[in-house]
Amino acid sequence: MQVIATAGHVDHGKSTLVRALTGMEPDRWAEERRRGMTIDLGFAWRTLPSGEPVAFVDVPGHERFVTDMLAGLGPVPAVMIVVAADDGWKPQSAEHLAAIDALGFQHGLLVVTRADLADPSLALRQARTHIERSSLRNVESVAVSGTTGEGLDVLVAALDRLAARLPPADPQAPVRFWIDRAFTVPGSGTVVTGTLPAGTVSVGDELLLGTRPVRIRRLEALREGRDVVSGVARIAVNLRGVDRSDVTRGMALVTPGRWTLTGSIDVRLNFAEASGRLPRELVLHVGSAAVPVRLRPLGADTARLLLNAALPLHVGDRGLLRDPGRRRVAGVSVLDVRPPVLTRRGAGAARARELASWPDRPGGEVLLRRHGLLRPAELEVMGAAAPPQAVRLGSTWIADPGHWEGLRERLAVELVRHAAAHPLAPGIPIEAARLRLGLPSRQLVAELVRPPLRLEDGRVYGPSDEPGLPAPVAEAVGWLADQLRVAPFQAPDAEELVAMGLVGPVLAAAVSAGAVLALARGVVLLPGADREAVRLLAALPQPFTPGEARDALSTTRRVIVPLLEHLDRLGYTERLGDRRRLR
Repeated sequence: MQVIATAGHVDHGKSTLVRALTGMEPDRWAEERRRGMTIDLGFAWRTLPSGEPVAFVDVPGHERFVTDMLAGLGPVPAVMIVVAADDGWKPQSAEHLAAIDALGFQHGLLVVTRADLADPSLALRQARTHIERSSLRNVESVAVSGTTGEGLDVLVAALDRLAARLPPADPQAPVRFWIDRAFTVPGSGTVVTGTLPAGTVSVGDELLLGTRPVRIRRLEALREGRDVVSGVARIAVNLRGVDRSDVTRGMALVTPGRWTLTGSIDVRLNFAEASGRLPRELVLHVGSAAVPVRLRPLGADTARLLLNAALPLHVGDRGLLRDPGRRRVAGVSVLDVRPPVLTRRGAGAARARELASWPDRPGGEVLLRRHGLLRPAELEVMGAAAPPQAVRLGSTWIADPGHWEGLRERLAVELVRHAAAHPLAPGIPIEAARLRLGLPSRQLVAELVRPPLRLEDGRVYGPSDEPGLPAPVAEAVGWLADQLRVAPFQAPDAEELVAMGLVGPVLAAAVSAGAVLALARGVVLLPGADREAVRLLAALPQPFTPGEARDALSTTRRVIVPLLEHLDRLGYTERLGDRRRLR
């Protein structure tokens, strides 16, 4: 199926033309038929001679219904712009064309209707003059009369050629179904309609409506029940357990985990015919949505948009900015759906310079360069794939090659700084390296370590870092070991620790390296003393007093109190009033 929007002036006979093409009434409201003016989106369809079904979204032409017109245009792949032979090109025609151009439509038809009332050649030349300056340049043109049927066979043939030229939609693409109508069916509940531009939906699928999971109860395409529908298609979706009041035009049903729901985007502005200088307060039209935004200019053609309501977007999405008060419009291409915060002085200018080199549809290479480090799924929700040159770090992370090399250089610099600041503690703890480099995972620090750097026992060492303890630390620990060899729980006092040199930075380095066990200020034993204490205390009647423990370990109250508290913290012992027992 293909879907085509019909646009044009309010009095151009669009509805008459659609009725003649399809035999269906696109104007759903009695008021529209009474006044002969489309005031809301209308829908009709037919099968072309090739067998291809084509659906028409008939959009309002009057200036008061521009928002409705854009809601119909946004999700469709092609447009049929209609001009009346007896009325010619009008301001509303220009307004519709400006919107079509801003949205970047490249596929469509020019139809001059009411050819039974006037020679269509003048209207055709007028329309061609304007259309040739837009994205619709070189489209086919047809003159018809919806009343007499003149030229309808030519138009149908042109529609068939247009349908054949349209690029095929990807049935595997993530679903983003923009809702343009919602209503209640007795006995079934809430039904929403719209254009499915790509992807596939099935009965039973779970999609997101904003952040809320919803399930598809029934599907229809062109009023026929379906189990599965792939885009492009006009469909009606019956939602299970959703109240009508929860759904409005402009909302979207999306595949979970495949779109970025964002309220801040960086865009490139593509000014249309009536743009002029844009104000700061505007309305952004994407799909069927119309969201008030605040514009912050960045560069000559780039800006940051702050949205009043979050939308599910990908990089490369096209939209339209409109100044409702002065009929000015500008097309936008979404460059970044996760833009950086701009708080520092000069950050906006720096961001403008960065965006100036980006294409209108940034790929994974550009986005990865901007972020430096990402999970592949993060790129996917932004609308891009991992580039082949990305550095793959296990199955969890990918990195930009330049950024990754920069991290390697920074790690080497941090090792030099750490060695200068902590000469008694060679190597930097892996967690400290993670924090200094701003990395989200210790795994990434380990991935950075390559010869001549090495990773041992949770520390990263540089090429000049000798294995083992620095000489002053090793010497002090050796003296402690000599003193405790015979009486492992007779901790040296403060004066003895000073004499050994096991104080200050030397003691801190020994503790950090796990070469000593510091129980409290001035109470230092060798590693493993706590486990040996547990072995000896197991021989005591349970529970035991601190005095009994002191005697069993041949030590003093100065040592036994912090040692028992240490064993409590480790879970080896538990306190029962003034006694303890082994767990």
